[in-house]
Amino acid sequence: MKCQQCEKPATFHITELTGESPVEHHLCETCAKTYLQENDSSSPPAPTLSGVLAKQLKLGQAAEELARLDQRACPVCGISFHEFRTKGRLGCPHDYTFFERELMPLIMNIHGETKHVGKRARHSEVSLDEETDVIRLRREMDEAKGKEDYERAAEIRDTIRKIEQKKKPPAQAPDSPDKP
Repeated sequence: MKCQQCEKPATFHITELTGESPVEHHLCETCAKTYLQENDSSSPPAPTLSGVLAKQLKLGQAAEELARLDQRACPVCGISFHEFRTKGRLGCPHDYTFFERELMPLIMNIHGETKHVGKRARHSEVSLDEETDVIRLRREMDEAKGKEDYERAAEIRDTIRKIEQKKKPPAQAPDSPDKP
């Protein structure tokens, strides 16, 4: 296909969707640059010094607010909002209520809803409180390991195992093969 403005091969194919119907332009590289520069002249005017300073001030205030928010931590599992932002995971179900104000706009933006309407996990032997305890205990166990208090870490590990044993269904004996 040839350029609509000159005889060179068209390497840029631009479709404008600004009017009532789409308009296609088939242009070579040099004509495309000229075309795009002409249409770019409708861009907003250069920012003024006062506008730049106002924007910087707003960014500074947002950064301070984010720094304060990053320091908040869930009282149950201990995860901070900064840790959530970096890892992308919450620590326990209580985080949804503790960070509700910050999470609701994010959840709405991602899912389009703030209420779960899909499938739910099957009933578990372990309650929500026990799952939260396991999360808290794992954090305590990591802290005990960090302090080299291995006896305390072993106690916590055993407690976690007892709680997790409730999750597992009872083991079934393997079927014996039929003998003729």
